[in-house]
Amino acid sequence: MAKLKNVNELRELREKLKAETFKPDTLRARVCCGTACTATGAHKLIDRFKKEASGSGVDLEIVSTGCQGICQKGPVLKVEPMDIFYQRTKPKHVPWIMSYSMLGNMPYRQGLYRDNFLSEPVTEITEIPFYKKQKRIALRNNGIIDPRNINHFIAVGGYAGLEKALFSMTPDQVLEEVDKANLRGRGGAGFPAGKKWAHTQKAPGDIKLVIANGDEGDPGAFMDRSIMEGDPHSLLEGMLINAYAIGARYGIVYVRHEYPLAVKNLQTAIDQAEELGLLGKNILGTDFSLTINIREGAGAFVCGESTALVASIEGERGFPRPRPPRLSEPGGGPWGYPSSLNNIETFANVPVIIEKGSDYFLSIGTKNSSGTKVFALTGKVKNTGLVEVPMGITLREIIFDIGGGILGDKEFKAVQTGGPSGGCIPAEHLDLPVDFDSLWSVGSMMGSGGMVVMDEDTCMVDVAKFFLSFTQSESCGKCPPCRIGTYQMLQILERITSGQGRKGDVRRLVDLGTYIQRGSLCGLGNSAPNPVLSTIKYFREEYEEHIYEKYCKANVCKGMGAFVIDQNA
Repeated sequence: MAKLKNVNELRELREKLKAETFKPDTLRARVCCGTACTATGAHKLIDRFKKEASGSGVDLEIVSTGCQGICQKGPVLKVEPMDIFYQRTKPKHVPWIMSYSMLGNMPYRQGLYRDNFLSEPVTEITEIPFYKKQKRIALRNNGIIDPRNINHFIAVGGYAGLEKALFSMTPDQVLEEVDKANLRGRGGAGFPAGKKWAHTQKAPGDIKLVIANGDEGDPGAFMDRSIMEGDPHSLLEGMLINAYAIGARYGIVYVRHEYPLAVKNLQTAIDQAEELGLLGKNILGTDFSLTINIREGAGAFVCGESTALVASIEGERGFPRPRPPRLSEPGGGPWGYPSSLNNIETFANVPVIIEKGSDYFLSIGTKNSSGTKVFALTGKVKNTGLVEVPMGITLREIIFDIGGGILGDKEFKAVQTGGPSGGCIPAEHLDLPVDFDSLWSVGSMMGSGGMVVMDEDTCMVDVAKFFLSFTQSESCGKCPPCRIGTYQMLQILERITSGQGRKGDVRRLVDLGTYIQRGSLCGLGNSAPNPVLSTIKYFREEYEEHIYEKYCKANVCKGMGAFVIDQNA
């Protein structure tokens, strides 16, 4: 792979790859090799496709893609040029798919998508309800390219945003475009990325850093992991644009060690970009240079907090610290260098904003929450998986139109958004628009994008205990409100769910939760009481049933029931 010396060579390479890659008349199987599909046998499918193609003399192109989203139906694949989508595919199905789809130009009906066993099969991916209401920006290349092949990324327009930034825009113009797009951080807080970048650019000092936060610690969340696994170059391109805008020369991707495939694909992408001259010194013949390294975290949930993440990068224990200084200020980032820290999904949006303009991004979503958001849809829903939807779509549309409704057609009870620190939203708010401000207004939050659906068989007191037990165990222990307060709250919940609840326990939970929110040092403690406080707000009657009637309507909590001896019987 020859190193690109200037922008003209990049343009020539892109045009060449566009002509040679993914030709429309080619027999092609795009096999999902995300973590979920890999776990259910995707690589065995690829081996069988290779064997069948070799044995029959068929010229078949096999593309190992990133996550295609509908994890519940995996392994999934798409056969071209007929655009036929197959679900729950097994190696024994491959000869039939080859015979029908590739040689007979017709679908193998037994492997097609169905909403249920009796419904009509759906051939094309665009007609599947799971995909109909989605809009892909951050996940634009997932399911299309091989993440380990930089040529695939360039062929679909990769590094065009970097090209435009370097050769058609000044750093200030890049900052202005990102700020105008109102790109809010996708990691949870929703702080405008453009303002964060501008603050870092203005900080004094010759050395500045760009940091990607890939420490996705929420249980059941896999949005950032899927981008790092399935489209790592979009992350690198976003970091490059950020570095150019603020004058940074060094970049760090912080990833938890539980993501081995993400680390592997990221390192491959970094090596390829360096070899091609898109990373390193004097990129494309300019005086702009950037070196990116991967730092693996030990998996502590608290390291998703910015100052704890910095401590971990420096090799210290992940302890949050008071601010200021903020990361964008001298003394705030790793080793004291001003740093621009952004979430993986945030970076993945940046190349699209620069290439297509802020007006394109603003045309999607709502006034205060532009663009799209990726969610990990899990829980008691028929179609679990990864979805990317425009901001402003309702919870009902996500759960019932995209997710297919509740498993077993049971009654919807609540949805928990924002990970273990988010709130539980009841059925009365199903038509709530999903954006930063609307979720805050009902006591929840966007978070990184976890979305757990609950049905009529869910005990909300038990749910609150489950999420609080996670955040309590992940507390770093530095500040007393979080260390002691969450423990006390958990003890009360343990008592309530074991039939030992006392009068006044609900008030104690509310008082403790409010104190923890106001007095904790970092975001973990500030948000830890949210599941408890939101379930008390919307499902207070369940707490009272547990305490006063010793009764769990969902029959989840053990130890319920009061026994009385009738001496007159």
